[in-house]
Amino acid sequence: MIMQWFDASEAAHIGIELADQFAPQQATRAATHGNQALRKQGDDLHAILQRADREVRTLRLNFYKKAKFANSFKWRLIENGVEPSMADEVTQSLILHLSKDRPKSETSDLAPPRVDAKQTKHLLDQGNKCLAESAYAQAVDHYQELLELQPLNPEALCNLGVALFSLGHYEEAERCYRQSLEVNPLSAETLCNLAALLERNPAEAEKYLRRALKINPKYADARSKLGLVLTVAGRLREAKSACMKALKVDPRHAEALLCLGHIALAEGRFEEAETFVKRALKAAPKLPGAWAAIPNLRRMTVADSEWLKGAEEIAASALPLWQEAELRFAIGKYCDDVEDFERAFQSYRRGNELLKTVTQKYSRQGYSSFADDMIRSHSREALARAANCGSTSMKPVFVLGMPRSGTSLLEQIIASHPSASGAGELQFWLDTGRANEGKLRQGTLDEPVRKKLAEDYLGILALRDPGALRVVDKTNFNCDYLGLLYSVFPKARIIYVRRDPIDTCLSCYFQNFSAGLSFTMDLSDLAHYYGVHQRLMKHWLTALPSGAVLEVPYEELVADQVAWTHRILDFLELGWDDRCLSFDKTERAVNTASAWQVRQKIYVRSVERWRHYERFIGPLKGLRA
Repeated sequence: MIMQWFDASEAAHIGIELADQFAPQQATRAATHGNQALRKQGDDLHAILQRADREVRTLRLNFYKKAKFANSFKWRLIENGVEPSMADEVTQSLILHLSKDRPKSETSDLAPPRVDAKQTKHLLDQGNKCLAESAYAQAVDHYQELLELQPLNPEALCNLGVALFSLGHYEEAERCYRQSLEVNPLSAETLCNLAALLERNPAEAEKYLRRALKINPKYADARSKLGLVLTVAGRLREAKSACMKALKVDPRHAEALLCLGHIALAEGRFEEAETFVKRALKAAPKLPGAWAAIPNLRRMTVADSEWLKGAEEIAASALPLWQEAELRFAIGKYCDDVEDFERAFQSYRRGNELLKTVTQKYSRQGYSSFADDMIRSHSREALARAANCGSTSMKPVFVLGMPRSGTSLLEQIIASHPSASGAGELQFWLDTGRANEGKLRQGTLDEPVRKKLAEDYLGILALRDPGALRVVDKTNFNCDYLGLLYSVFPKARIIYVRRDPIDTCLSCYFQNFSAGLSFTMDLSDLAHYYGVHQRLMKHWLTALPSGAVLEVPYEELVADQVAWTHRILDFLELGWDDRCLSFDKTERAVNTASAWQVRQKIYVRSVERWRHYERFIGPLKGLRA
């Protein structure tokens, strides 16, 4: 039954067909204006809803299939040129329409189903038993059977969400949680589960956790998860407070102890971090996250072989997909440290293959098309015109480059200067770029919009460090929107870090990134992404005025730290300060994957690291041609 429940091929196919019907109508509508355009858009949507009534309702989609239908519909719209914001809006309208009760004329001849209380209790008990035993697929089977009888059973909906989440079906799990909350909005447990799923969106997750804590202020799990969410958001002081409150309720709360370990790591206190992780393991000896944390706290040696044995045993047990993936990356790190390179690569590959099964596939066509549009619409002349009325502030410093290219190291060096500060990875320009992507693909934003962006962004930097002359934003993917950054802040300093392409891509492959970076999970996708990235960067470096961007080759920086530090500080118009050479001693939070590395002195062992893995990385070798 479980395989049939997950067979969503027919639903996905219809989603694609509906999107193909809708998108050409939108292209026609784009040629019209005003009220006429709005009427046509409404007509288009009405036609889609009517067809959905005819072809989709009859399928009697379960939660999983409905989610697959929605995903196929939405992404096909985007592929067909519909703006993401409109695609989201239309998809939501479609799902809400299909979630409404069927018309009475279709159901009047059907007698209401009789619900056997004994049977539903048995199914719930069986589902909960399977869930406790980590038999997630069987749990889904039982909960689905129960929901056929009682579609609005909030406990079954919530627990089905837990099982789906453990299997890696995140969007389907989210739908279950949200439907459960519609029935029982006061379930602190469901709110906490939903927040855990939304962990990569800290603001959204925080909202649900605070609702859960309002319902139950002594809910230690919610306090602990709030600590983790605040850590991801870089609000470490608040995160620490949340964890301490969780430990007041439950002094042995393993997740709260582990979170304190992550906070200590971000702040550079590695021994303290390891102490917290070991306390977490004492409370929960098989906690996957605690086992996975240890290799990130230090360089592992063969003396840690017992760690490897324990980690392998836990990874081979029935774990939720994301927890196994996390452990596989940690095992890869251990094996790399002890120079067992073949085993390291196999572990990293296993972690990536697990993640690939639950992430949206990287669209090579989509990223290439984006780059083409940005190159076409942001010419040297267009950028020069926009810069004439841009902000005169020199406070922002944009350190950018591919992930794992050395941007954290650059930020740490600059932030060690007494007149500078590091803000980490700010989402401001990514959020702005995505919200205005349609306009940016046509040209630069209007002057009033850019002035407002400058004002808002400087306000954010002032909150980070009001006294700093320079504040570093090291968000890697600002590369995509470099024309936008320059049009708003033509006087800002931009530093592009360039590292050996194979080393860069291999390091990405070895990193447990979020689902949004799906191109890092496949070597061929990485090679494609890097090629498009380089093409786009070549355009920015040509279109921007000479001297607007300082290129820093990572290999040259680690080979001659003093000379390059001089060049960097001169470019930023900051005087020399010896503390920039001792960046490893600078006390500041580093909330990125490089938290341990930037606390070490400059080292060269990461240069040409790829040669240890040469026989495994065929798709990347062409990057050096």
